[in-house]
Amino acid sequence: MNRHLPWRLASDPAAAFPPAETALRQPDGLLAIGGDLCPQRLLNAYAEGAFPWFSQGEPILWWSPDPRTVFATDVVHLSRRFRRQLRALEWDVTADTAFGQVIRACASVPRPGQDGTWIGTDMIHAYTELHRLGHAHSVEVWEGPELVGGIYGVALGSMFFGESMFSARSGGSKAALAVLAKLLHDWGAPLMDAQVQNPHLMRMGATQWPRDRFLAHVRQAIQRPMLPGNWSAAVARLPVRHYLPD
Repeated sequence: MNRHLPWRLASDPAAAFPPAETALRQPDGLLAIGGDLCPQRLLNAYAEGAFPWFSQGEPILWWSPDPRTVFATDVVHLSRRFRRQLRALEWDVTADTAFGQVIRACASVPRPGQDGTWIGTDMIHAYTELHRLGHAHSVEVWEGPELVGGIYGVALGSMFFGESMFSARSGGSKAALAVLAKLLHDWGAPLMDAQVQNPHLMRMGATQWPRDRFLAHVRQAIQRPMLPGNWSAAVARLPVRHYLPD
């Protein structure tokens, strides 16, 4: 049985989210409306398989789509041609050294078929605070002093929830995603959330899981040992090729 209107969240940031099964079918996955973006509510949302996605100036909308787009962290696909290019490029990788730059770049990069961005000022402030608290992380790709690509998201236990990525140079976001997946796999996190599908993600190896399967995995993964609280010390600045899987 499905409701005709999304659940309105209580003002208490510790209030429980509604069951994901009550999300609307049209639009797919709209679960709740309202609340705020304080750290406690955001972390509660991710633990329940929900995430915020709305335009600046609109009410906060919370989503839990079915199916859910995910990456197994050991199967991110890079073409042989692109791998050869990466091995020749003077691109380096860091993590958690330029979170603010990455999220602002994700907010400003033009995207085909989108008018504007959902990463408004409130979202930037909220995720920057999550980063300060050790829950939100970024992987950065550099050419010398120039940031050419990056990705950011939220870690809970051994589960990583990807939020957005960008390229300032062709392939920058693909390199960041591939390195992130390799790091997560090495740290014992087998799955990365990618939220909703698009052709670019599917070409890189994303798959779609039924929501109930995704939620069952999340509930187990968030109970496992935490990923490193700050990744900067765990990820030395080295060429991208150092982090590519064989």
